[in-house]
Amino acid sequence: MAELPEIERYRLVLSPHITGREITGVEVNRAKSINMPVPEFIAQVQGERISEIDRRAKHLIFRLRSGEELLLHLMIGGWIFLGDYGAHPVPQKQVILSFGERKLYFVGLRLGYLHLLSAEKILEKLAGLGPEPLDPAFRFEDFQGRMRDRRGSLKSILVDPKFIAGIGSCYSDEVFKQSCGPSNLLANSQRNRLVFCSMPLDLF
Repeated sequence: MAELPEIERYRLVLSPHITGREITGVEVNRAKSINMPVPEFIAQVQGERISEIDRRAKHLIFRLRSGEELLLHLMIGGWIFLGDYGAHPVPQKQVILSFGERKLYFVGLRLGYLHLLSAEKILEKLAGLGPEPLDPAFRFEDFQGRMRDRRGSLKSILVDPKFIAGIGSCYSDEVFKQSCGPSNLLANSQRNRLVFCSMPLDLF
C-alpha cells in the first residue's frame, strides 16, 4: 500500500504538470471506484480545472475551481500514471482524466477510490486522523504527550492513523530500525526523541 512518502511524491510530481489545466475528458471504467453515477461524475468533473493538489495522510486531494474536491485513496495495489496517447499503463485503468493530450491514469483501484466531495465532507471524513509527521508545527513535545498514555508495541502505535497520519507497515519498520534497535517495546523519553527525529529522515 502506498504510504505517506509515495503519496507526497505523487503530489510534488503531478502539481506542476496538471495544476491550472482544464480537465478535457473523463473516462470511468469501473463505477465502484467513484461515489456517484458515472454520467453525473463526468458531468461534474469534465471542464473543471485543478487549482491545487494537497495531501492528507495517505490521501491525495485534487481541489477543483468549483470548490468541489476529488479525494483519492489508492489503498492496496493502486497507483497513478501520467502519460499521453503513446505512453500509458498496460493494466486496466479504472479512471482516466484527460488534460488535452496528457492523461492521468488511476490504476488498480480495486479497493481504492476517487470520490467527488465537497470540501466540508472531506474535512469531516478525515477529521479523525492524527497529526502529520512532516508538519513543522508538530513538535517533539506533542509527540511525547501523545505517547505518554499509549500501551503496546511501537509499531502498532505508529501505524495507527489516529495517532500519526500516513505511516504504514513499511515505514514504521524503517523508523523502528533507525531509532529503536531490536526492542519493540515502548521506552523512555530519550527513545521517543530518537523515534520522533527519525521520522522525517525515513519518510521523505
